[in-house]
Amino acid sequence: MEYQDKGEKLQRNAWIRMDDREVQQAYDLSKEYLGFLNQARTEREAIAYIIEKAAQEGFVNLDSQKGFTPGQKLFYTSRQKVCALIVIGEEPLEKGVNWVVSHIDSPRLDLKGRPLYEADGIALLKTHYYGGIKKYQWLALPLALHGVVVKADGTRLDICLGEKEEDPVLTISDLLPHLAKEQMEKKMGEAISGEGLNAVIGNRPEKETDQNPIKAYVARLLKDKYGIEEDDFTTAELELVPAFPARDVGLDASMVGGYGQDDRVSAFTALKAILEVEKPEKTAICLFADKEEIGSTGNTGLDSLMIENLMVELLQRSGEKDYFTLRRSLSASHALSADVNAAVDPNYPDVWEKMNNSFLANGVVLTKFTGSRGKSGSSDANPEFMGRVRRLFEENQVVWQVGELGKVDIGGGGTVAQYLARYGMEVVDCGVALLGMHSPFEVASKADIYMAYKAYRAFLQELPE
Repeated sequence: MEYQDKGEKLQRNAWIRMDDREVQQAYDLSKEYLGFLNQARTEREAIAYIIEKAAQEGFVNLDSQKGFTPGQKLFYTSRQKVCALIVIGEEPLEKGVNWVVSHIDSPRLDLKGRPLYEADGIALLKTHYYGGIKKYQWLALPLALHGVVVKADGTRLDICLGEKEEDPVLTISDLLPHLAKEQMEKKMGEAISGEGLNAVIGNRPEKETDQNPIKAYVARLLKDKYGIEEDDFTTAELELVPAFPARDVGLDASMVGGYGQDDRVSAFTALKAILEVEKPEKTAICLFADKEEIGSTGNTGLDSLMIENLMVELLQRSGEKDYFTLRRSLSASHALSADVNAAVDPNYPDVWEKMNNSFLANGVVLTKFTGSRGKSGSSDANPEFMGRVRRLFEENQVVWQVGELGKVDIGGGGTVAQYLARYGMEVVDCGVALLGMHSPFEVASKADIYMAYKAYRAFLQELPE
């Protein structure tokens, strides 16, 4: 069965349904979004950007406050990888909170604890990939090195190499096709091994050294330029990301292409939305979390007590010290799990079920359930809550669509929705459809980016009964 006829396709397209003013707003918003993508290449950089923008709009540190008044704007941060922006509502916290929760980590290559070595006249860095990647997509690309190094005396060094035009970049070489007959006969998942993702960092020898002279020269440069000893890598967090900037895509510049849009497109649009929220009925919180790409683990992922700890802070400072008030507040809350979905790609028609999958430029995507096979790992939103969100979007002229992640049994994926739902709160996934998700150059429609911003702003301001 064909998904939709030509007339219905045009009717569903967000560009068609926006007037000239909104079209211009979509382009203006995406121009700022491009700057965000180019500045916030890692989770730490994203959090720094978010806090800076929030402070400029009058948000103050939660730690400095004791009591709250409606409309008050606060921020909370933890370990430079988690941030919450909070606008206090008219109703008490016990009545629940409206949450928009996104993640700011993206698939990448992390350096190992002992990365530097020499082989065949080349100095290289060993990596360990983070999140779900197609390993072959990371070959023959310019790569930038971002992160922090903590030295033995506790000094922290911030590293950013490869982003400026005058900076050198790193790369992982690919095998020339002339010698790749056996490689190309392998399955795509087996042609490149995880241990084969080693980045080239140098080729010049140290003249006074006989053993590993290439490595020795790189080690000297690291010490002289950055103050990094080889042992400092063991207490570092260094990430390799694509070194090219995000760009407009298409002759019509209707799309944005760049690294890290899963899920920084949701983080950016949620940030823009909450900066405009004024005296909401219920307290509005945008939470930006880490580690979603590897299962929301650790003390900066949502499979932790992060949400409870934040709510305890808010309740304590508002004078509520009853444990059961915390439980009531969480179970009375509503949330959008702000995460991306996959847009139907005409180059790969066999994996899509077009009646129920999402399309580029058809608006923000409501995903009732994620998971794989029999909805494994999904929270599966309740239809009553879906109906409220649907009314909200229609009242606020938010163009939206439904979406599943490909055909049943083809694959699957998860989001943070399940870690919100366990508190009893109502939650549904809501985000932008992407082409090339998890690749080094993902593509989103500017119309969908704009609709995500409108959706999050409406939800944070007031959710209809």
